[in-house]
Amino acid sequence: MKVEIWSDYVCPFCYIGKRKFESALASFEHKDSVVTELRSFELDPSTDSSLGMTTHEMLSRKYGMSLEQAKSTGDGVVQQAAAVGLTFRLDGALSLNTFNAHRLAHYAEEQGKGAAMSERLLKAYFTDNLNIDDPEQLAELADEVGLDKDAALAVLQSDSYADSVRAQEQEGSRLGIRGVPFFVIDRKYAVSGAQPPEVFLETLKKAWAERS
Repeated sequence: MKVEIWSDYVCPFCYIGKRKFESALASFEHKDSVVTELRSFELDPSTDSSLGMTTHEMLSRKYGMSLEQAKSTGDGVVQQAAAVGLTFRLDGALSLNTFNAHRLAHYAEEQGKGAAMSERLLKAYFTDNLNIDDPEQLAELADEVGLDKDAALAVLQSDSYADSVRAQEQEGSRLGIRGVPFFVIDRKYAVSGAQPPEVFLETLKKAWAERS
């Protein structure tokens, strides 16, 4: 059974949803028969990393709220993350373009390190507050998960995997995906958002029963 997960590396609920799905999968009777595949989705492809804007400042501008309101909203997200064992440091997070991070993830997937790379990118952004748009920084992260640093940097300094990222984003659009995380099971069932583990587990069971 295949589960496709559309997500972005600066999406807090993608990281939280990932943990909730993993919790559900761990208790799923047929977990060894489930193949999980990550799919690219950019929350805002027009984001300019060079502006040096914090996530709080970006949210304040985007939604017309005060900086204090944006921080208060962020505090709620930090608490949700903590509830699933994640440490979010949103005060130091920058508003970043994630296209390079997605390209690196595609390269890592081809090298058999896709899952580890995606996990490291999420932690790098939300916990370590690293610049996941910077090629040098991304190459360091690639090295951490066992990829060749120089090869990863060469990928990032070219336009490699750009078409692959765009293809997955377009595929998501064709499926009607407008927000992430978005989980698609065997192209028959879908779960939108960071739902409770019970919701994921019930959907997995339903999809499995239909296959059987």
